[in-house]
Amino acid sequence: MSRIAYVNGQYLPHTGAVVHIEDRGFQFADGVYEVWSVFDGRLADFEGHMTRLQRSLSELRIRMPMTPQALTIVLKETIRRNRVDDGIVYLQITRGTARRDHPFPSADTPPSVIVTSRRVDQVKAEATAKKGVAVVTRPDLRWGRCDIKTVGLLPNVLAKQAAREVGAYECWLVDELGLVTEGTSTNAWIIDADGVLRTRDTQANILRGCTRSTLMQIIKDEGIPFEERAFTVEEAKAAQEAFFTAAGAFVLPAISIDGTKIGTGKPGLVTRRLREAYLDAARDNAV
Repeated sequence: MSRIAYVNGQYLPHTGAVVHIEDRGFQFADGVYEVWSVFDGRLADFEGHMTRLQRSLSELRIRMPMTPQALTIVLKETIRRNRVDDGIVYLQITRGTARRDHPFPSADTPPSVIVTSRRVDQVKAEATAKKGVAVVTRPDLRWGRCDIKTVGLLPNVLAKQAAREVGAYECWLVDELGLVTEGTSTNAWIIDADGVLRTRDTQANILRGCTRSTLMQIIKDEGIPFEERAFTVEEAKAAQEAFFTAAGAFVLPAISIDGTKIGTGKPGLVTRRLREAYLDAARDNAV
């Protein structure tokens, strides 16, 4: 079956789904995006992603192209037309098409809206989670507003490629103080040597991950010792367990960092429990 994309009011085959060459997303990375996990055709962590989308647009002064209710219809229709039961739906909104010039175009320029959806092999994803994955670290070279989910992802792309070239799944980015900020497309977590679950606080301009937020509520409900406190690469390597979170990865165990085995070198008990709890919550609350 041909995949279908939504582009500026039309549902089109991928082969015919295009934007103008002067779309500001292409010219300037002047846009934002969101990714929802899809369970049984329903959107996981729906409100968190929609709220973050509206915040990202507001921070860049891009107007919301339609009401949240109308956008939800578009997202679900794209999922339906692609016959996606379990997978993801991906949304991009740019400042629109205008003559190439650095300042914002006229305020009446309509934003561009692009939606795609695809299936994810959940059997394969669970097999990966049971085995765990490797992580490497690299200096964080991204711009200083990583709290906005902007489409300007070149530093993330380069870091992710560096991970893949050494056989790792993800790259954790490290600031000038030697502290882990987050992954290229994930939030980073450890259970430190004292048994405390830790992740970087959002005051550091890291992304306010929607999976992260849902998991934090689960952690609170489970009574697990937890701190929003930065950690060094050395602390991560000495951790009992490590993992990362994202809409596509859920809660994925990291079993090595820069070649150093984490804990036993296998997914830890707490990480496995949190993955199960998150998946249960995401499926139950999907809309």
